[in-house]
Amino acid sequence: MEKIFHIADFGAKPDLGEDAVPAFLRVIEAAGTQDCPVKISLTKGRYDFYPEHAAKVPYYVSNTASETENPDVTKTVGIWFKGIKNVTLDGNGSLFVFHGKMTPLVIDSCEHIEIRNLSIDFERATMSELEVEAAGPHHLDVRVKRDSWYAFDNSELFWVGEGWRYQGGPAGQYDPANNTIRRIPHPVMEAVKIEELEPNRLRLHYATDVPETKVGNIFQLRDGIRDQVGAFVVHSRDVTWSKVGMHFMHGLGIVCQFSENVSFDEMSMKPRVDSGRTCAGFADLIHVSGCRGLIRVENSDFEGAHDDAINVHGTHLRIVDRPSPYQIVVRFMHGQSYGFEPFFAGDEIEFIRARSLTAYSSNTVQAVQRLDARDWLLTLDNPSPDSAEEHDVVENVTWTPQVTIRNNRFARIPTRGILVTTRRKVLIENNRFERTGMSAILIADDAESWFESGLVRDVTIRNNRFVACGDADHPVILVAPENREVRAEQPVHLNIRIEENVFEQTDADILHAKSTSGLYVLNNEIAGAASSGKPIRPEDAVSLLACSDVVISGNRLV
Repeated sequence: MEKIFHIADFGAKPDLGEDAVPAFLRVIEAAGTQDCPVKISLTKGRYDFYPEHAAKVPYYVSNTASETENPDVTKTVGIWFKGIKNVTLDGNGSLFVFHGKMTPLVIDSCEHIEIRNLSIDFERATMSELEVEAAGPHHLDVRVKRDSWYAFDNSELFWVGEGWRYQGGPAGQYDPANNTIRRIPHPVMEAVKIEELEPNRLRLHYATDVPETKVGNIFQLRDGIRDQVGAFVVHSRDVTWSKVGMHFMHGLGIVCQFSENVSFDEMSMKPRVDSGRTCAGFADLIHVSGCRGLIRVENSDFEGAHDDAINVHGTHLRIVDRPSPYQIVVRFMHGQSYGFEPFFAGDEIEFIRARSLTAYSSNTVQAVQRLDARDWLLTLDNPSPDSAEEHDVVENVTWTPQVTIRNNRFARIPTRGILVTTRRKVLIENNRFERTGMSAILIADDAESWFESGLVRDVTIRNNRFVACGDADHPVILVAPENREVRAEQPVHLNIRIEENVFEQTDADILHAKSTSGLYVLNNEIAGAASSGKPIRPEDAVSLLACSDVVISGNRLV
């Protein structure tokens, strides 16, 4: 029988502006002592979370920040689930508002956790927004949004918040006319002079022409360091998110790392309408690194990020030493991924040739030893191959998930809607992609740049609608492993089916594919291409390099 804990009984009452962190610490501690399932229930309203009493916990998080960018990996955690099972947090429609730089929620070493019926936002987002009001030949007049606080220091403009400030960083431009965000040079940092015309109205002076923009567009300026994340699911299993609004996330978004069976249903990953903001995500909205089981994302709305909506991958570690026949030293190579344990005893690994991205040997991990945050000593069941070459990598085969992404909407994304590289079954079905700045779907795999693994073996992209995605340089769907040795008889990816989709396109091809065998492009509809003059046949919208066993059939132009 489920036991219900009311948060009010632990000291948190809504709409008072008081710090809810202590009450949540108490109720989660109490929930962890129960032998039966527990529901933490809230009276509907607004709950505020401040950093003073929040847990301060060191976490290494994939794809966030290097040692130089962020030497302190401590996360300031508002709601911390640690080592418990069978707990549901039901917000009953409540709004959680966080203050300062925080990671709102962490689920660490837990089982059967459900987060539902709540929304998460920040009092002051680390994203500052300015609306263009007028443009001259060498100046722009902009209005600063009401919650984008700023200050001048020796004539220099700084963006300020609750316990933080920043100046430069990445920038985007939101065009409400077509609901797009595009990455741009920083319009404030490029100005030679900043004049305050009145509170929240600035004139940006330029030595040459003004940045390309128009009245009504909005500049989005963010802190560049991913020192916190939107939420973190780590070393956990059977975690469910249902009817949750993630309206702003500082750093990376919801990160799932070395966890099993995580599902998202009816998520609202976009700004609250009444906030006046236009961006919900500092970077990716959902980021999955080194997981297994089923990753499921359904019936959700992704709108307004500064990077990809969903990214699912593993991590290639480079082989840097072979102390004995049964041991290898492997290293995290990308600056923004390191520190977390990448292998466990009993895990199956494959040795991957860096130049071709093909596997040439497999083994089982017997023991793992951390040498430092980047280097790890693996003891193996069998001798490592003598044929290993410089720059070759290993992939953790055990921690690769099955993925289902279905019935979602992706809009206002400057890069890609979905990145996915996993060897287990992938289904991308019944989604709507609107005007992604780059390819709507990317299947990559690399061992020399981001080091995001791995091979795909069974991908179905079916019954989706792509609306004006990509451009002349970015096809709607891109299969682009970063192998240097490219031969049709040596494919990287296998068995990709692209069928019964609708592509509403103008100048973007529907598919570029490289080093893939078993590629099927079947019964898709390409709308708008005939009137644009490109292509004249469906086959002309597909570009192939070193692919084999390809079937392109039943596609039509309308």
